Amino acid sequence: MTGYVPGEQPKPNTTIIKLNTNENPYPPSPDAIAALQKIHGEWLRRYPDPYANEFRQAVSEALGVPMDWIIVGNGSDDILNVIIRACAEPDRNVVYPVPTYVLYRTLTAMQPAEVVEIPYGDDYRLPIAELIAANGAVTFIASPNSPSGHIVAIDELRQLATALTGVLVIDEAYVDFAEGSALPLVQEFENVMVTRTLSKGYSLAGLRLGFGIAQPSLLSGLFKVKDSYNIDAIANAVGAAAMRDQAYKNECAAKVKASRAKLAIDLKQLGFSLWESHANFLLAQPPQRNAEQIYLALKERGILVRYFKQAGLSDKLRITVGTDEQNQWLVEALLPLV
Repeated sequence: MTGYVPGEQPKPNTTIIKLNTNENPYPPSPDAIAALQKIHGEWLRRYPDPYANEFRQAVSEALGVPMDWIIVGNGSDDILNVIIRACAEPDRNVVYPVPTYVLYRTLTAMQPAEVVEIPYGDDYRLPIAELIAANGAVTFIASPNSPSGHIVAIDELRQLATALTGVLVIDEAYVDFAEGSALPLVQEFENVMVTRTLSKGYSLAGLRLGFGIAQPSLLSGLFKVKDSYNIDAIANAVGAAAMRDQAYKNECAAKVKASRAKLAIDLKQLGFSLWESHANFLLAQPPQRNAEQIYLALKERGILVRYFKQAGLSDKLRITVGTDEQNQWLVEALLPLV
């Protein structure tokens, strides 16, 4: 198998504009920082709550779902891994449209299962008929999708959920920067799960905390295969505080969306072709389609963006939305390169 290749991380104490791994450019909630400062040493001596119930309670209050409909993971990646571990086996494939989050492929490669990758068209319209025909044990749909940033209409997801016999996982890692959610489908279908993370909208990528929402009949099988203590006491407390401060999260998300709109205008004026994004990044095609050359030139100037050397993406860059100041530095650095 080929392991997942994370985005580049700058060395400590280096001055880098980091626009390659979709972190939120704003700090976490002050309430989350305060919760971190109140961590008691006794919490570290003991094993943590195996179900992260303080955090589950905060999610329940924020999203209006019952606590027993929530499973918590060490990042939403952990939830994706648990799903594949529980559901995938020989002759029970994992299905998803591509290009998308490549970790789906990596996690499946760890199991005795195969992937079925169904290409998106240039318009990124969901290939519903092909996904239904593949009828995977697990079908992943990222909405908003990375690296394209597009969202899938809930009616299309409902059509998919109705036809599939396996589990439909709707990966909403970037939902805080979009309008609307597929969460209502969890109430309608026993085979639908929505996964989310605190890495993006809540500025807690370093905490490693995510969760999934599904009916208890589905979660009961997943709890059997999750690690016994997969959420530490610090993440439980800090994540709960962040989840309860929805006003701060929404304020930061609004700033990111405004910066995304301005950056899109600036990139178009430089000749880039863009896809409409509902996430905290933009997929951008340089006018000369020399994406790798621009990626390397920006890196030399201390600016990291994401380049994927793979079919359908080798002429494009995925650019995380930074602060307005960071975005302006990027635009100025691009001027002599396009």
